[in-house]
Amino acid sequence: FENEANAAFHKITTGPEILADFEGQRLDYFVLGYGTGGTFAGAGAAIKAERPDVKIVLGEPEAAPLLKSGTKSERNADGSAIGSHPAFAAHPIQGWTPDFIPQILEKGLEAVNYDEYIGIPGPGAIQTAQMLARTQGIFTGISGGASVWAAIEMAKKAPEGSVLLAMVADTGERYLTTPLFESILADMNAEEIEISKSTPSFQLA
Repeated sequence: FENEANAAFHKITTGPEILADFEGQRLDYFVLGYGTGGTFAGAGAAIKAERPDVKIVLGEPEAAPLLKSGTKSERNADGSAIGSHPAFAAHPIQGWTPDFIPQILEKGLEAVNYDEYIGIPGPGAIQTAQMLARTQGIFTGISGGASVWAAIEMAKKAPEGSVLLAMVADTGERYLTTPLFESILADMNAEEIEISKSTPSFQLA
């Protein structure tokens, strides 16, 4: 949360990788949330330096609007937060938005800032992660669902033909015991058993 090498590494790796992937192509919005703030501060700085027209969309849990509150975290001499932020409340988007504003994020806000802000509801993040697995074959966690939820909401407001990039930073295996999968039964239902019969050589008992 305070290690400047975090943002610096994203500035020389993640940011240039995105720029290379979109070389000669349109890119209008870069959508992401924050944990430590390193990706936002580092990759955001690299992208803005080369393509200042790209708008950065920063999301955070609707239940914990730390940035939206406008209140800064009080800090110790080493940059760590003294205590919990007054706008913090528990939220299900694991890995995002701790109970303080990270120093790396704060420095990124001063250097880069963001163009659009989106508050993300926990249920929306979970439902979007489930949708990504069901319809796109993308097995991500709750934060990945949150990123795509924010991108979808931004796309609704963006001009026709806009190109949006969303960060999906983790995999669903880490969330098997979380609310992301609580609606899925341990045993297969009749429909799933029928699907499994479509591969006779690989039956699940």
